[in-house]
Amino acid sequence: MIALTNNQKVPLDIKQFEQDAQTILNHLGYGDFDLGILITDNKTIHAFNETYRGKDKPTDILSFPFHPELKAGEQIAPETEDDKNLGDIIISPEYVKADLEQWGQSFEQRMSVLLVHGICHLLGYDHIEDADYEVMKKKEEELLALLQS
Repeated sequence: MIALTNNQKVPLDIKQFEQDAQTILNHLGYGDFDLGILITDNKTIHAFNETYRGKDKPTDILSFPFHPELKAGEQIAPETEDDKNLGDIIISPEYVKADLEQWGQSFEQRMSVLLVHGICHLLGYDHIEDADYEVMKKKEEELLALLQS
């Protein structure tokens, strides 16, 4: 189940965003897993970024995996119903709008990219090393193509 909370003012098609998240989860084989999504403002994401990453500034997205030991490409094998949880993502559309120019994307496109990016992080994908970046980028492209079809 997707638990989506929107406590900010930037216009966003929440129903479509939630549908996109469910489409991604279904495609990945996690259609019956929990996913928390908080759509919030810069002040709130700033507080999370400072508390959990030690960065005293807002950002576009944060991901909090329920299975932090998961490696990219591994499938979660839940042992209990509680294990059917991917984790949480937090996105600030306020930050996204202010940061759009550098990406050459519409607001909706960038929000889709961030949704995919966040879910990939919840599933063990990372981009610290170049090789990991390539693996993550390939998965992101697959999922974005799914949303555009």
